[in-house]
Amino acid sequence: MYVRANARQRLREIARRAMIERGLEPEFSPAARAEAQALTGQADGGDRTIRDARDLLWCSIDNDDSRDLDQLTVAVDAGGASRVLVAVADVDAGVPQGSALDTHASTNTTSVYTAAEVFPMLPERLSTDLTSLNAAENRLALVVDMTVDADGAVAAGEIYRARVRNRAKLAYNAVAAWLEGHGPLPPAAAAVKGLDANLRRQDAIAQALKALRHRRGSLALSTMEARAVFDGDALADLQPDEENRARQLIEDLMIAANGVTAKFLDARGVASLRRVLRTPERWDRIVVLAAEHGGRLPASPDAAALAAFLLARREADPERFPDLSLAVVKLLGKGEYALARPGHEPAGHFALAVRDYTHATAPNRRFPDLITQRLVKAALADRAPAYEAEELDALARHCSEQEDDAAKVERQVRKSAAALLLEHRIGERFDALVTGAAEKGTWVRVTRPPVEGRLVRGADGLDVGDRVQVLLKSTDVERGFIDFERA
Repeated sequence: MYVRANARQRLREIARRAMIERGLEPEFSPAARAEAQALTGQADGGDRTIRDARDLLWCSIDNDDSRDLDQLTVAVDAGGASRVLVAVADVDAGVPQGSALDTHASTNTTSVYTAAEVFPMLPERLSTDLTSLNAAENRLALVVDMTVDADGAVAAGEIYRARVRNRAKLAYNAVAAWLEGHGPLPPAAAAVKGLDANLRRQDAIAQALKALRHRRGSLALSTMEARAVFDGDALADLQPDEENRARQLIEDLMIAANGVTAKFLDARGVASLRRVLRTPERWDRIVVLAAEHGGRLPASPDAAALAAFLLARREADPERFPDLSLAVVKLLGKGEYALARPGHEPAGHFALAVRDYTHATAPNRRFPDLITQRLVKAALADRAPAYEAEELDALARHCSEQEDDAAKVERQVRKSAAALLLEHRIGERFDALVTGAAEKGTWVRVTRPPVEGRLVRGADGLDVGDRVQVLLKSTDVERGFIDFERA
């Protein structure tokens, strides 16, 4: 195992410089810090409609090291029907619109998660404390209350304000191991009577939601994001952050909650932000890629046909499926935010096979979710919308651009970490997958370690999804460059 000492500080400096270069702010202003220090909790505004839901078996499931807890989930009795609730942290109750904290959040629009440091959208006094749904703490939340049919359709949905209390802070890996029969019930869950059965019910509801989406054409994609592993301040390894059943459980419930929120605002006649993924422009290449793997897709974009092909490939070749997934993700293009006017047909989300979809479940770490939360709270209180349609249109473009820049910063730091890890392996040969092919260059990804770099020689005739052997030619840690040449 190769260890690079002092890597964490070096990567921190690279991350801060990259953020500034892209117009993102790595530090909070003195005014924002002062506002955060002055806060003592969430302001309820004297709202007498706030319900008391603290007695429910709420729990959080997130990454092992997550401290900014945005949502809790619970299943409840509904006379034979399946009913699941998602509580979303009421961040607006601690971050007034137009405040210095709001200004910083609206500038960056997202928390930036780099290999060496997290740059939170909101100060940790809020995001990991006062507006985080921490275990054994009473918090204000917006609750999305959903009734789900046996076939996985959301039959009814309601949104209301409530006080909630997290009974158990759980982690994806431990919950997934238990759900799949590979490990014990996590101690935090075992300490809460009835939570084991509740988690099983949540999982069953999530499975039904997912099955219906897949029947409608939701794409079962599985890509491997590299996560830096440190030994103290030394970089020890890069490991893939793999999907598991607990991650899928939360993902399925959040997709449903985001759909209910989008429909709620539309029904109230309120303009909103939608998260969209438009019909892919490179569908022709997806068709060719499927044919190379023994599949057959229609000439025109068809999400259901692509979903069926991907499910078949996952079953036939699970080991290489992440490579195929990555190629498809690159060809699908990027998600973005878009204005949705009430009564108008939204663009929808091609990969999720849903028409009505917003971002509403992570307001501690995404500004579009905080925008949506303010729109929902205004609608619940029968107040004028917190944002006008023209303002939302501008915010949609801004949030899309800042999200893209934040992703580039995260990617650059991941690549700098990878360059650190590989700089002693110049001249070695790797099996690689082509992940990008355009006039500006051709990109490949190797799996061990899971890193991406540019193919600087021998790229002629290659396209996304092709497999090739490459030699590591050079690395540049400061710029995050990893250059390969065709073997």
